[in-house]
Amino acid sequence: MSDWVDVAATSEIAPGSYEVYDLEDARIILFNHDGEFYALEDLCTHDMSELSGGEFCGEEVTCPRHGALFNIKTGEALTPPAYEPARVFLVQVVDDIVQVGAPVDD
Repeated sequence: MSDWVDVAATSEIAPGSYEVYDLEDARIILFNHDGEFYALEDLCTHDMSELSGGEFCGEEVTCPRHGALFNIKTGEALTPPAYEPARVFLVQVVDDIVQVGAPVDD
């Protein structure tokens, strides 16, 4: 994915919540943390299951399958059984529309 993709209006994702979206190249979780938006691939690096459905609190999301914690800003795996980071996507807001760009590591 090379261009910015309109994903949602800022009003569609309340602070402290997230929504899941299918993009061309990935399924992402779009988080609203205190009015700032962050996007991770919806994939636990421990067993390749979905992160969506897990608890989102502060800057962390918990994998619902085995309890690994991931930082929503950096993708860092914070606890076992995950050791590899989740893929993070660029996010920007233009005219109250949240846009997602390429993965940060690409």
